Amino acid sequence: MIRESGTTGFQSRMVPAASSRLTNAVAASLAIAALSLCLSVSLTVLSTKATMAMVLH
Repeated sequence: MIRESGTTGFQSRMVPAASSRLTNAVAASLAIAALSLCLSVSLTVLSTKATMAMVLH
């Protein structure tokens, strides 16, 4: 297969896709979502352990 000159796939020029404020807002919302997920998993595990302890007594 012969490639035509000038068709080298992705260009090396970097173009900003979004502003830095938008990037920071997305990063902050992802961090809050991850923290919220960890908190809910921790509460679920603790409540499950408490329920199991009550059943045994």
